[in-house]
Amino acid sequence: MGDLRALFSSNDPFDADEAFTNRQRQWELVTSALAEHLRHIADPAFDVEDLEAPRDNVTVFHGVGGVGKSTLMRKIEAALACDGQRPVQWGAPAWAGERFLPVRIDLSRSAGLDFERVVLAIRLALAGAVGRPFPAFDLALRRYWDVVHPGEPLEEYVRRTGLAGRFAQALPQQMQAAVGEVVGALELPGVVGAAAGQVAKALVRALRERRERARALAGCARTVALLEAEPDLEALSFYPHLLAWELSRLPAKKAVVPVILLDTFEDIADRHRDVERLLQRVVWLMPGTYFVIGGRNRLPWGDGEALQGQLDYTGPTAWPGLAAPATPSAPAAGQGGARQHLVGDFSPADCEGYLARRLSHDGRPLIAPDARAVITGRSHGLPLHLDLAVGRFLEIRRSGRTPTAGDFDFAFPALLARTLSDLTPDERHVLRASSLLDAFDLELATRTAGLPQQAAARRLAERPIVTEDPYAIWPYHLHGAIRSALRAADDHTDDRWTPADWHQAAARALTALGDQWRSTLAPGRILLVACLRQGLRLARDHRLDDLAWLTEAAYAYIDDSIWEPLAPPASDGPADDGPGTVADALVELLTAVARRQHEHRERTVARLTAVLDTGLLPHELSEMAEYYRAKANRDLGRNDASRHGMQRVADSGGRLAPRACRGLAQLARIDGDFPTAMAAARTLGWEGRHQRVLGDLWWPHGEIQRAVAAYEAARADAEHHGVAGERAIAQAHLALAVAFADPARADDELALAHQLLDGLDQRATTLITHIAALVRDAGTPDVTDRAHLLRTEITVAGLTSFQPLLELACAFHHAVLGAHQDLTATVARLHELSAGGGYAYYADIALFMGNLPLPPRPTPPVRWLDGEQPVRDRWRALVTARRGESS
Repeated sequence: MGDLRALFSSNDPFDADEAFTNRQRQWELVTSALAEHLRHIADPAFDVEDLEAPRDNVTVFHGVGGVGKSTLMRKIEAALACDGQRPVQWGAPAWAGERFLPVRIDLSRSAGLDFERVVLAIRLALAGAVGRPFPAFDLALRRYWDVVHPGEPLEEYVRRTGLAGRFAQALPQQMQAAVGEVVGALELPGVVGAAAGQVAKALVRALRERRERARALAGCARTVALLEAEPDLEALSFYPHLLAWELSRLPAKKAVVPVILLDTFEDIADRHRDVERLLQRVVWLMPGTYFVIGGRNRLPWGDGEALQGQLDYTGPTAWPGLAAPATPSAPAAGQGGARQHLVGDFSPADCEGYLARRLSHDGRPLIAPDARAVITGRSHGLPLHLDLAVGRFLEIRRSGRTPTAGDFDFAFPALLARTLSDLTPDERHVLRASSLLDAFDLELATRTAGLPQQAAARRLAERPIVTEDPYAIWPYHLHGAIRSALRAADDHTDDRWTPADWHQAAARALTALGDQWRSTLAPGRILLVACLRQGLRLARDHRLDDLAWLTEAAYAYIDDSIWEPLAPPASDGPADDGPGTVADALVELLTAVARRQHEHRERTVARLTAVLDTGLLPHELSEMAEYYRAKANRDLGRNDASRHGMQRVADSGGRLAPRACRGLAQLARIDGDFPTAMAAARTLGWEGRHQRVLGDLWWPHGEIQRAVAAYEAARADAEHHGVAGERAIAQAHLALAVAFADPARADDELALAHQLLDGLDQRATTLITHIAALVRDAGTPDVTDRAHLLRTEITVAGLTSFQPLLELACAFHHAVLGAHQDLTATVARLHELSAGGGYAYYADIALFMGNLPLPPRPTPPVRWLDGEQPVRDRWRALVTARRGESS
């Protein structure tokens, strides 16, 4: 039908083909990526042990459920196998003579595959393909197995977990052979072959002694560290580094390039991303192996800051191919390019190909490239939109005019007409309401539409224009092309909405989001952030000046100190050139507060000042902006400006008044007025974090035990109130205090601090743990070099107030070593840092550490809680005790 319409649209004949898109395109993407991968690993500069080079060894296929991703993965696996069969429409690959080892691993929950079995599945595949042990990896894996699965033979585990296959016996035999090979190479006749732990220790000794036979077996630079590490799941995730090294050293006749296909990836990408972090580590540590990942969602590893702290390697620098936008053609050799491809609706490349082939003259596309680009962008991959665009092209051409790109920056009423024609009036009502939402559930769509029952929303959700992600907060998503058309075009129906209807629906949606957040028994952080993102966009785009629940949600957002990005997506409607709104100001406020973890504090002060100057924020939110501006000024060392801001917030008596009182107490401490700070701390209560403030007062006095007790109480309070960010802050400060007195315990406290910080975005708190690690290691050789790196990081972050603390850690290090000249230089730096006011007592503490006299100075003396001499004695005792431990 489409071809006949084209044929009869003009007296000027042209070719009108029925374009068809199948999985051949995906196969071409895989073969192109593999060809580039082969060139990359064959380059003499390629180093499998390089942990800093960007990774481009991943291709991702994503799309809604049921579109054939798993079938595609199975086809690719079969086509790459030595005796595999390609579908007839797939062309032959560009390479020749390369031996690939495809390994498809189903990560779906129904498969019940955990990370341990993923590693075993990869090694099992290699057992059959290579037919030889990998000594370093196999020894590490055998040691892990003996510790984690004591008394359980690997053979039995492989059989019980369904990993058996053809190589069930090969792997245990090869692992045992690897142990025996090491025993033989190191001439350890008295070591029992099964004693993997003993063999590992012997190999470590041999590697440290640079024995040639040991280095031939396991010469990877990090073998020693991996064999000495506690054999747990975390260590197991690093062992593939050894496997990658040993694969790179296989003789030519045994050489193989593994292609690991990870299917149903969405089942392991949860909020905490625990398994995803381990799998990502495998991908990063095996740069010579290629990975094809299939899942419902685009892989966000290359998307900047969103996953920092949750995964080890993130951002466009680490994963250039995952961050790059999709391109209409395969990436050129050596140029990287998009590695993420949509399966289901046409990808941009598929749209381009469809439009280029659909209408042609003398073998050349009739639709110009710039017009094809506009059509592709507006279609969101919807084939119906492409057909309508072809029809519009023919209509304009029939009028005697050559179509231009601007003719297709257009939302087709026909698309809406076809979409709406099959819907009942209630379903059309819900469809329009749903177009206001990025995602929705039945209740949210129904309330936005203003209907009393969910029946219409349920029927709409079953239509193909709505996709479902059952694991999302709101499972339903309206197709992008339909949503854009609904918002931009008049649908010409009798029940079409007026501007007032759209405004009222947006207000209902905002209210429904707030009610959903408030009514959930355990709303959690994910729901809060999701509601804020949608709510802020609705309020911004529809000029809803009544912020309703958004103010309360904004305070809930800052309470946890986690700082996820909050900027809502750009509006689907036309650009708003009008004046700023209250919602605009709130978006900028929360963005500035969250972004201060990644921007210089000077930038934070400027942004918050600009927001306050608009006068748009109501009092409660102005107080928030004032408070965080005062915090940023304190971090910059502007104590007077900080004090004035904190005082204004404290005097207002609002929600942040307790925090501002805490800020004033901390500023008194910074000035060395400890009695005033102590008096204020005792009045703060939980909301003012009084226990943490007490800890901050006790440790400068050398009262480490009292400080630790206060921090432990602060951590317990945070756990009781469910405030993850405060718990991490209290634990980091606790680790710092402990580090002065008990380095062994400090190891455990720092480990807990890092665990609690995992998934949080707290730059300043993380810096405290780094400084605590320096204190813990005082007297060891590399402290000075590490301190130099931290100085740079503190300067870049604009955290001026952390510089004195870092210098105090260095002073402790020099005092422990008895390096009086270095200590004197550090004291001089501390005097310079305190010249502008604040932390002058750190220089006194440094002199106490070295048992040196205080010089005369014009500034007021420090007001210690119990006098100067007890403080001096306690700090000198801490230094003396550390010297005793080091000797």
